[in-house]
Amino acid sequence: MPSKGESILIVDAEPAALRQLDELLRSAGYQVAVSSSQAEGFRFVRDVGVDLLLLSADVSDIQCCDALAEVKGNNLTAGTRVVLLTKGNGAARARGLELGTDDVLSLPWEPAELLARVRLQLRQKHALDELHEKTRIADEGREVAQTAFQALAVTEKMTRDAFSLERALKVGVAVLFGIAILIAGAFLVFSRRVDKEARRAYAVITQLERSAHGQEQLVADARNARANLQQADVLQRKQQLQQQSEQLRQKISGAEAGEVSELRKQLQETTSRLQRMETESQTAEQVIRAYAPSVCLLHVSVVFLDHSSRRPLRYQGITASGEPLKDSDGNPVYTLDGRAPEVRADFFGTGFIVGDGTILTNHHVVQPWWKDDELSSVLSQGLDPGIGEMIAYFPETTTGVNVSIAEISEEADLAVVKGDLSGLKRPILKTDARKQAAVSGEALISLGYATGINAMLARAGEEAVKEIAKASGGDPDRVVDELVRRKLIRPLVTQGHIGDVFADKIVYDAQTTSGSSGGPLINKDGRVIGVTFAVVKGFGGSNFGVPIRYAQPLLKP
Repeated sequence: MPSKGESILIVDAEPAALRQLDELLRSAGYQVAVSSSQAEGFRFVRDVGVDLLLLSADVSDIQCCDALAEVKGNNLTAGTRVVLLTKGNGAARARGLELGTDDVLSLPWEPAELLARVRLQLRQKHALDELHEKTRIADEGREVAQTAFQALAVTEKMTRDAFSLERALKVGVAVLFGIAILIAGAFLVFSRRVDKEARRAYAVITQLERSAHGQEQLVADARNARANLQQADVLQRKQQLQQQSEQLRQKISGAEAGEVSELRKQLQETTSRLQRMETESQTAEQVIRAYAPSVCLLHVSVVFLDHSSRRPLRYQGITASGEPLKDSDGNPVYTLDGRAPEVRADFFGTGFIVGDGTILTNHHVVQPWWKDDELSSVLSQGLDPGIGEMIAYFPETTTGVNVSIAEISEEADLAVVKGDLSGLKRPILKTDARKQAAVSGEALISLGYATGINAMLARAGEEAVKEIAKASGGDPDRVVDELVRRKLIRPLVTQGHIGDVFADKIVYDAQTTSGSSGGPLINKDGRVIGVTFAVVKGFGGSNFGVPIRYAQPLLKP
C-alpha cells in the first residue's frame, strides 16, 4: 500500500498512454501529476519536487539525456527516483541505466510489473531517506561531543586556579565525550544494518510483488487472461470460425455482383480451416479425455536463506488480521530472526505423469532461479534461493500432492519430481522418442497451465473471480485452495502444427504462454514427443519444446 503523500509525476507525449498511466497509478493510491512535455516535467521536478518520475522517452533524445543528468546531478532533486519507459531491446535499456535512471521498462509495459517496479523504487527511496536521517542524527551527536570538548578548553583556562574543579570537569566532559562517541557509533552500526537488511529485502521485492496480488489486481489479471484465452482455446477458435462462416454467407446473399467473388473466396478459406480444425479436434478431444487428468499445475514457493547462517528471510511479525507488520511508510518489515512466516515468492508451471509417482517438467519450473537474472541477483546480497514447498494439483481433485525434486537433466531444461500419486489412479502419458514421431507440418496438441492461476480464474466467470478474490485476499496459496475446492484446476488445450524439428528443440505454433512450461506436446498419434520449455509472451508466435528423447535418461528405473 502506498505511503501517505507519495507523489509521482508522469511525463508522456502520447495522450492515450498518459491517461492509462494516470488511471493505473491513481487506482493504486498514489498522488499523481501528469505532463505531456518533457521540459515542463523536468521543471516541475526541480521546482515542486516528487518522489518518483515516470518518464516515457527515447534514449537517443539528447535533450532528454541532458535533463536527466541535470535531475540526478542536482542535490535538491538527486533523491527523485526515475523509471524510464522506452522502446527497444536490452541495449536501449542499458543506455537508459547509464544515463542515471533507476529502472527501465521496455514498451509495451504490463500493469502488474510496472506497479511492482514503482513500489520497489519508492521503497528504496524511503530506505535511503531513513538512512540519511539516521546518519544526520549521528553527525549531530558527534558535533555535540566536539562542542563539549571545546567548552572544556574554555573552562580549563577560566579555572586554572581551581585544580580540583578543573580535574573533575575534565573527567566529566571526557565521560560525556565518550558517551557521545558511543551514541554516534551505535547509530552508524544500526544504519548499516538497516541498509543491509533493506537491500536484501529489496533484492527480491519484485518477485514478491509479482506473486502477491491484491483483490483488485487479481480480478484485473483474470479479465486480461480471459481476452487472451478466447483467442487460444480450441473451442473458442472453432466457434469464432463458425460465426465468421455464417456472417460471410449472409454478406454474400446481399452483396453486389462485384463483391460476391471475393466473399466466396473468404468463405471457402474459412470453411476449409473449419473442416481442418474439426478433423483435428477429434484427435484433440480424445487426448483431452485421456491425458488432461494426468497434467498437473505445479505450485513452487521459493524461500530466501541467509548464506552464512542458513536462516530464512522472515517478516518481522504478523498482525491479528494476518497482515505483515509494516514500518511508518507502510512497507513490510523483514528480519532473519523470530518465528514469523517466511518471505516467499510463488511460481507456477506444468508437469505430467510419466511413471509410478513420477512427474516430468522443466528444470526452470522446479528451480525458478535457474538462468533467471532477477532471482539470481539475491546471491549478491548474501541470500540463497531455495524450495520452501512444491505442490502438484491435478484436475478433479480436492487436495494437492507434495512433491520434491528427484533428478535434474544435465543436457536439457528438464527435471523429474516425485510424490505419492497412488491414490489418484491417473494414466501414464505414453512417449515416442523416434525421429519420425515429430515431423514438420503435422498437427500437434499442447497441454498446460498457461498464465498459471489467471487462466483458471478467467474461465471461472466474473462473479466467481470476485468471490475467490474476496475469500483469498489475493494470496496465491489461498487462491489455489479456492480453485481446488471449486474443481477449477484443468489445463488449457491448444492446437497447432510442428514448424521445424532440430536436434535440441521442436518449434511449433500452438498458442500458449508463460505457465505452460513443463507441459506435454502430443502428436497426431497421441504420443508425447516433447516438453514445452520456452514460450513467446502473450499467446502467440513460435514456441519451443525439448524433444522427449532428452528425458529418457531421467526415466530409467
